[in-house]
Amino acid sequence: MKEYFSRIIDKYLIEWKDDSTHKPLLLRGARQVGKSSAARHLGKQFKYFAEINFERQREAKTFFSGDLDVKLIAGKISKYINVPIEAGKTLLFLDEIQDCPEAIMALRFFKEDYPDLHVIAAGSLLEFTLENLPAFGVGRIHSLFMYPMTFDEFLDATGNQGIASMRDMADSQHPLDLPFHNKLVELYRIYLMVGGMPESVAAWVNNQDFLRCQKVQNDIILTYEDDFNKYKKNANPDLLRVVMRGVCHQIGNPISLTGIARDVRSQNIREALRQLTHAGIITPVIATAANDIPLDAESKSHRAKYLFLDPGLLLSVLQLDLAESRQLIELIMVGSPHDLVNKGAITEMVAGLEIVRYKNPIQREKLFYWEKTGNSTAEVDYLQIKDMAVLPVEVKSSTQGGMKSLWTFMREKHLHEAVRCSLENFGEFKYSDLQDRSEIRHVRIVPLYAVGKI
Repeated sequence: MKEYFSRIIDKYLIEWKDDSTHKPLLLRGARQVGKSSAARHLGKQFKYFAEINFERQREAKTFFSGDLDVKLIAGKISKYINVPIEAGKTLLFLDEIQDCPEAIMALRFFKEDYPDLHVIAAGSLLEFTLENLPAFGVGRIHSLFMYPMTFDEFLDATGNQGIASMRDMADSQHPLDLPFHNKLVELYRIYLMVGGMPESVAAWVNNQDFLRCQKVQNDIILTYEDDFNKYKKNANPDLLRVVMRGVCHQIGNPISLTGIARDVRSQNIREALRQLTHAGIITPVIATAANDIPLDAESKSHRAKYLFLDPGLLLSVLQLDLAESRQLIELIMVGSPHDLVNKGAITEMVAGLEIVRYKNPIQREKLFYWEKTGNSTAEVDYLQIKDMAVLPVEVKSSTQGGMKSLWTFMREKHLHEAVRCSLENFGEFKYSDLQDRSEIRHVRIVPLYAVGKI
């Protein structure tokens, strides 16, 4: 049996299982991020585990036609797969549920008519089906969003729990001993190549072979591109492929629509971006004035950077441009930590992905950045909210004097706390503003291998 790698979401699934008022649960996320494996792992906590996959067992869809009597439906499923379905003893798992919209509609009735039964559902292209079911069960269904494996999950899967625990005891006042720091930098480089798709991580754990991981990543990208035909009847699969690859070539920069396709209407490109976002393949980082919270109150939706789902998959897409992929791989493998952070937009991307994935998965978190244009340009990579104040996060390996954008932002917004993510060790420094010596700003240095500690 394939080994299961522990995931952050396991804790939330156990909490759902133990909640006496649990609602039917939807696991949402891109294809092959581990949703089905997480559900099956949870199933080991029950006496019985009953699974229906609507892609493979298409005839099971007929159980949901006509009146949605969920106790009768559960009885039919039980007979069909020869597994008892009993409240409190069975986990009923409905996989690839996007192929059976009637089953999605039925989830609300499980809450109303069979509340003691644990029902979990998952689907890879679920967001597009839910768009057409606006009243599918708001308030009666619980959702959790799942992503590829974080760096912490990668450390656990590769047997590096010990060094992870050492890192977790470090902070800006107590940096890591140099051997531990260097080892984590090395593991972080490997993570950038292997990525967090569970199948790629498994290939690395079993073979320590980047080429095997690359084959897995190529297969996943092909699967995603095959899925483009299913997004919507009026979608252009070729445009979706072009836009996905265009995003990969503009990582770290505000998206240029003309840079993606000059001969395609901007409206069509924006719709493709929206669909790729819906599918969980890309994540927007929206520009905001950031004068106050909430950050989206002054966001500029037309100004956005996009993060690709996974660093390993990003390298797979970029392989079509051999020169660019070789330069990036060389930078990851042998570049200095300073150059990898300052010249490799992949580190900025992964930092943003990590920020999202360590947050509560009950909703899709929004990401924002700040930019200033005009005679002089300035940009802060990510903005977070901490203690009801804006916390700027810069991904950079630089000297204090080289952080002009951060100082400009903090001065304009009257902020005194910030985070710099780099491949430096834990640390901190204070900065006396040259324009106002009474303003002392504090910057905490958080290594990229410890973004979860932000």
